[in-house]
Amino acid sequence: MCPHCRAFITTKDRTCPYCNEPVGSRAIDRRSPADLLGGLVPATHFTTAILLLINVGLYVASALYSISLGRGGGFMALDTTALLQFGAKFSPAILGGQWWRLVTAGFLHGGLMHIAMNGWVLYDLGPQVEEIYGTSRYLVIYMVANAGGFLLSTYWSPMTPSVGASAALFGLIGAMIALGIRSKTSMGAAIRGMYIRWAVYGLLFGLLPFFAIDNAAHIGGLTAGFVLAYVAGTPKLVTTPAEQMWRWAGWASIAITAFCFLKMYLSFSKQLQ
Repeated sequence: MCPHCRAFITTKDRTCPYCNEPVGSRAIDRRSPADLLGGLVPATHFTTAILLLINVGLYVASALYSISLGRGGGFMALDTTALLQFGAKFSPAILGGQWWRLVTAGFLHGGLMHIAMNGWVLYDLGPQVEEIYGTSRYLVIYMVANAGGFLLSTYWSPMTPSVGASAALFGLIGAMIALGIRSKTSMGAAIRGMYIRWAVYGLLFGLLPFFAIDNAAHIGGLTAGFVLAYVAGTPKLVTTPAEQMWRWAGWASIAITAFCFLKMYLSFSKQLQ
């Protein structure tokens, strides 16, 4: 559609044949990042796809190491010792100075079903949060909820190792609840109701006795995600000092996460010596 006279034109037109207004390429063709793998991974899923790749990569690495130890159930169930060496949440280690485990624990998983379930929820929920809050807020909410969840778990169940992306996922649910509360419309009420149900179902599922689920991490992540998203709000269309701050916060989240992975690698290498 011509932006000047609103007439329908072809995608090859660079000048509107009706009003002679110069037109450029379509906004969808100028997207950055663009769709990946011929559209198999939409542009809206790019950030989430990167998070999933990190999770899957660490799962494969920790599973192979678990198998090399001759313990655990192969790719189906990983050995706890292997997870601890890769950076699982363990209170004595965290309180002893290995604070980086609050971050790395959220990128590890204990079994194939564990990572499959969390990966499915992340792929479904992550793009929704990013579309509403923007990439910078999305990354900050994800990382802060992840660390906040395992921080609460550190004091709630100090002697129980814990891993999984679900603390961050509950943070994303908290962000959507915050959106519904901030919006005073019927749509906001619908969003609020749906994601409150998600949170309740998830927490009730965590009470089942035959699953070793860290509900403390879920509650911590949910609370951190809700508070941060409620304070942050949705991004403005114009660049303001606040928006610039969130961009820097997004980059800071990436840098801190990368530093935690480096600390994990150095600790793992030291244990192998």
